[in-house]
Amino acid sequence: MGKSMEEARPEAAGVHHEEAFFARLYAEHRKMYVIALSYMRSEADALEVVQEASCRAWMKRKKLRDESAFTPWIIRITINCCMDELRRKKRVFPAEGLAEQAAREMNSNERIDLERAMDRMKPKYRHTVMLKYYQDMTTAQIAEVLQKPEGTIKTWLREGLKQLRNDLWDTEAKHNGK
Repeated sequence: MGKSMEEARPEAAGVHHEEAFFARLYAEHRKMYVIALSYMRSEADALEVVQEASCRAWMKRKKLRDESAFTPWIIRITINCCMDELRRKKRVFPAEGLAEQAAREMNSNERIDLERAMDRMKPKYRHTVMLKYYQDMTTAQIAEVLQKPEGTIKTWLREGLKQLRNDLWDTEAKHNGK
């Protein structure tokens, strides 16, 4: 026999929620990819991170209580996936990566200097600077994503830029033989 109306409703509601979740996720995919690319610096790695973040979001979707917080929530998951992948990559030393790294070491232009300076920053400063300048987010949006007070975000941004400026200044001085 067929299902009663009451039995069919929860299933239909589940399908609706599933479709709504994937619609929201799809709307954020570009932002997730750009963030992942800014951390991973490789299209393939960025795509892998977006896939992993999407999977984690799906598994943890019931923990999201406030639908209006979806964007900061998914960005935080994406950043966490990036950091996990970067930590994992530090433990693995592929031989082909050594030759590529040696080639990058020899090539010293401003972009590589900036990437290296960003790598040397404390993670809290790097996250803040990347979200502000790579994603054009406001301090209020960054505070929501990182779940910190706005004043803390402003401090981290100021300190991160100071650290970045000093690091780039030192790098420039080394290149100029000073």
